[in-house]
Amino acid sequence: MGRRARAAAADLAVRTRAEKDATLHAMADALEASSAGIIERNAADVERARQNGTSEAIVDRLRLDDARIAGMAGGLRQVAGLPDPVGEVLRGYTLPNGLQVTQRRVPMGVVGIIYEARPNVTADAAGLALKSGNAVLLKGSSSAAASNEAVVDVLAAAVASAGLPRDAVQLVPGGHDEAKQLMRARGLVDVLIPRGGAGLIRSVVEESTVPVIETGVGNCHVYVDADADLEKALAIVLNAKVQRPSVCNAAETLLVHSAVAGEFLPAALGALRAEGVTVHGDDRVRAYDDAVVPATDDDWAAEYLSLDLAAAVVDSLDDAVAHIRRWGSGHTEAIVTRSLPASQRFAATTDSAAVMVNASTRFTDGEQFGFGAEIGISTQKLHARGPMGLPELTTTTYVVTGDGHVRG
Repeated sequence: MGRRARAAAADLAVRTRAEKDATLHAMADALEASSAGIIERNAADVERARQNGTSEAIVDRLRLDDARIAGMAGGLRQVAGLPDPVGEVLRGYTLPNGLQVTQRRVPMGVVGIIYEARPNVTADAAGLALKSGNAVLLKGSSSAAASNEAVVDVLAAAVASAGLPRDAVQLVPGGHDEAKQLMRARGLVDVLIPRGGAGLIRSVVEESTVPVIETGVGNCHVYVDADADLEKALAIVLNAKVQRPSVCNAAETLLVHSAVAGEFLPAALGALRAEGVTVHGDDRVRAYDDAVVPATDDDWAAEYLSLDLAAAVVDSLDDAVAHIRRWGSGHTEAIVTRSLPASQRFAATTDSAAVMVNASTRFTDGEQFGFGAEIGISTQKLHARGPMGLPELTTTTYVVTGDGHVRG
């Protein structure tokens, strides 16, 4: 499988943008045409997950319907409309000896993705990999086995019908043993990207011999500053927590400056309670509402992925940053403030992949950033950080052009 993927990658590396874009449109059309069959296969996965006692947050990530499949197809079409990064010249110059040096974007080669539940990742990853000239090996979780098989069958057939190598999109079958083989396929797989919970990501990072781009968990914070517009702050907190709590860019902790806590927290706690949110607060937060449950260290570290929110009162911006650096995952932090110096200090000191100023954490997303469907949100610092779109799935080659030059 890995060798077939490498052969497909060599073919893709020289394909034109027009060929790749036509294939992406064919993939999108095929998904929509096969929607009923994919949903039928997905229903079996959803039912099995519920029978196994899977949380509703994970079931929500697993579920497909017509709207979500249309969204997957739309993501592929959006990627087709984006510039092709392959061949882009990042820098070029001529040396005093006449040699011309250019640094150009080229595909990674073979990209492996190991991910949990979310079958929409299957289409996102396949589309981004193909547009950036990469073959992709997809290893989904057993909980979405039927869904992923259905989606990959449709996508691979569409790729082949468009004249590109069918092996450009492959599903790795099996369970943990096959996942470990993928993690150790150094020389066949060029980079591995895990998407899922902390346990999966830690396992891939620690056990792989293939280079890994780490996509971390999302313990995201919203800090309401002393100089915040409290009406905007309330809207941001509610959106960040409630709009879709099961995803990694949902807020998990609220930090409120003590100067505005007395005015802001009664309104915020009431609004959160009305939305079904359970707030886990420190003693200063609990003083405003008897419904707040005591917070522990586990709450400060939690990626709930549910209608739960940790909350604390802090005495300064620096205290908020210290809390975030102690408990955060380096994903996304938000500050609500009218102070430019406060926003600048917050952005410079939180050390996260994305910082939102007067905006919801929910905007940390490749599509929202204009990248099209993302491959993941990297929380590490090497090669890629934040939402990873097409450029992050490339590396570079130096092309040096001479005229019979030899080194003396």
